[in-house]
Amino acid sequence: MLRLATALTLLTTLVSGAAWAGPPAPADRSAPGSGTNVLVVGIDSRAGLSKADKERLHVGGAGCNCTDVMMLVHLSQDARRASIVSIPRDSYVEYADGSGVLGKINGAYARGRGPLTVRTVEKATGLRIDHYLETGFTGFERAVNGLGGAALCTDKPLKDENSGLDLTPGMHHADGNGALRYVRARHVDRPGDLGRVRRQQRAVSDLLTRLTVEGALADPLTAAETARTLLLSVRTDTGTDLADLVRLGTAFGRLRPERTEFATVPIKAFDHRVPGVGSTLLWDEERSRALWAALAADRPVTGDRRIQPVPETPAPTNPAGIKVRVDDGAVAAALLAGGFVVTDTSAAAPKARPAGPPVIRYAPGRESDAATLAAALPGARRQVVPGHDAYLDVAVGARAVTVKPVTYDRNAVEGAPVTADRLGCLAATR
Repeated sequence: MLRLATALTLLTTLVSGAAWAGPPAPADRSAPGSGTNVLVVGIDSRAGLSKADKERLHVGGAGCNCTDVMMLVHLSQDARRASIVSIPRDSYVEYADGSGVLGKINGAYARGRGPLTVRTVEKATGLRIDHYLETGFTGFERAVNGLGGAALCTDKPLKDENSGLDLTPGMHHADGNGALRYVRARHVDRPGDLGRVRRQQRAVSDLLTRLTVEGALADPLTAAETARTLLLSVRTDTGTDLADLVRLGTAFGRLRPERTEFATVPIKAFDHRVPGVGSTLLWDEERSRALWAALAADRPVTGDRRIQPVPETPAPTNPAGIKVRVDDGAVAAALLAGGFVVTDTSAAAPKARPAGPPVIRYAPGRESDAATLAAALPGARRQVVPGHDAYLDVAVGARAVTVKPVTYDRNAVEGAPVTADRLGCLAATR
């Protein structure tokens, strides 16, 4: 029967990494806070992996001996709610070693291993970290295989040669190797971490839901036995013992999906260039401060408009990447001013406009872009046209057209706080 070991391995192995560097010493616990905070990291290192393992797991190349993924897991004081926040690896922060040096948060591990990683996260967030867990590539693979595989879902093809990911649209059942490729992929959709961490969150959400349904975390006695096995493959800090793991595991086993939240730190700049450091991510000061304040006060993060303000007219994709042909000059000019890439085809417009609202014609697979354009043209009808080219065509009808400005916010699209019942594949099939 699946027990605590597999459940906690789920939480602690949905990250990439390899060789252990040894458990860190306890961090400074002086920061205020309520509830329990667990920092989960995976180390980007190939040390200890054979050539066959590297080929099998599709993890060739040199590692950076840095943290590749971070998840901050907050369990509320009453153990009735959990918040899991992904911290992108390229976040630009000050290291907590007294040097005054700023760099990517994943570099803290190379400078001072687990202890400095913990202190740097505490410095950046203002939260106390109570427990630290560190794991690697093969641990993730074993966990997923032990759970009988993982459910993966996508509404469009996902392919990434670097990670070996190659998924067609639909639901898929993957083994540990396939799931590892899914959560590691960085070169699908927009390059970078936000899409990847959202996929990681979906995978965690589905596995936690499945474990809860199966009752795999409901038996503390068996949890204690299997937690000992877990400690053979997952490193912890010296302040984390068997009893802590049993408490955490059984608490997660009692949570319903709507009581588990997932979020990503809000980002202000996605390509902040720093000499000698490279491309980094700058946190949105106000939003991230509100996020950490909510966790420090043991409050939910979903529904908090300070963390993720809701724009008046949200767009699922960036207008700057959508090429549009419009057969009306005024509408074309308004859409161009709104950020779309517009070609004015009004010279070829019909002399008599058809009755009704504008019609947006587009190729299959462009549904998200069509939704963005439709948000800017309230009341517009959408029509999928097989074989259509890369443009979205707007045929303006006889009805008066109002063009609304739309707001695209990657934070809201890829990292907004959401509960597990609205996130994963299992939610999509309800």
